[in-house]
Amino acid sequence: MQTDLWNYCLKVYALPGIEHACLSLQCQGLDVCLLLCAAWLEHRRIACDEARFECLRACAEPWQRDVVQPLRQLRTQWREAATHDDELSALRGLIKGLELEAERTLLRRLETATLGWLPAQSQDDCDWLQRLVSRVEHPDHGALQTLRAAINHA
Repeated sequence: MQTDLWNYCLKVYALPGIEHACLSLQCQGLDVCLLLCAAWLEHRRIACDEARFECLRACAEPWQRDVVQPLRQLRTQWREAATHDDELSALRGLIKGLELEAERTLLRRLETATLGWLPAQSQDDCDWLQRLVSRVEHPDHGALQTLRAAINHA
């Protein structure tokens, strides 16, 4: 049975080393939701081409910029102060929940964008992660390999 993108992401993110790999690539400017979507598409052997990649990027970038990143910035900005202020800590927890829900919404949007995309004839046409990571000047190849290994275990 095929799993939806959200449940796939939960399963993969829970695997050893995946959180660290995703955060490492995020620090290099990559979108974790796009990374996990790319892994999901690769796992499902969905054909990758520039038009499809651009469709996903166009879906993700505005949402990340306008919704997810401001929430993340506020949450991280409050990290230190929240260790000494219980009320601020509680508010920070709410912001973290909103950030997670914003990411879940983005993953639903990405999944919707892929409806009707069929598997490729050849596995060579399915290298979503490489296409995404190629946008970074010096990607963390160890993190990329960790993600690739997760595709095979999901």
